Amino acid sequence: MTTSSPIELEFSRKYDRQHAYEYLHKHHDGPARRLSHWRDEQMARRALKIAGDPDLVLDLPCGAGRFWPLLAEHPSRMIFAADNSADMLAIAEAAQPREILYRVESFQTSAFAIDMGDNAVDSIFCMRLLHHIADPAHRLAMLREFHRVTRDTLIVSLWVDGNYKAWKRKRLERRRPAKDNQNRFVVERSVIEAEFAEAGFDILDRSDFLPGYAMWRVYVLRKRG
Repeated sequence: MTTSSPIELEFSRKYDRQHAYEYLHKHHDGPARRLSHWRDEQMARRALKIAGDPDLVLDLPCGAGRFWPLLAEHPSRMIFAADNSADMLAIAEAAQPREILYRVESFQTSAFAIDMGDNAVDSIFCMRLLHHIADPAHRLAMLREFHRVTRDTLIVSLWVDGNYKAWKRKRLERRRPAKDNQNRFVVERSVIEAEFAEAGFDILDRSDFLPGYAMWRVYVLRKRG
């Protein structure tokens, strides 16, 4: 178990009870978001299969439990669900049916200092977190903590360059003043893949939300050593 003090990022402070409640519902708010959620689930199922359908999975950050039903589709899987926000965990637990909850063990922790031992799980499932992390040193610290806790694989999503939406976002950002609270970032593919290697991971698979168009990419990584 890690003993270092966790890094706290500014964006994480916004996840109070109201924001958690809104987050619970936003992925089903309208046809476009429901379609996006369906594609997220499709990519997640593929990633889990490539990772070997792991039995012990840490969902971090679990948010409002959006992926718990999907993770519970595997009959022998135990789900450890963690988030930095106690309000997120409370909303997630209140929203899920009993048959899902009995498969989940939830706890509050930081992704920079996970309250679990070394090699504690078969896989870490980390969706929609890394695109909030601008500082390469912070990303590397998080990846090294994931390397410590997973025994085998890491599934992670983030925004990458090399597509139309990233090109469009870069053009827009050049035209407008920098936002004080900007908390979503595009990372060059070559940069993040070098960081994966530095943290001790090999790439098993890359999957794009909409190839050539969307920024979202899901990586399946395998721990070295």
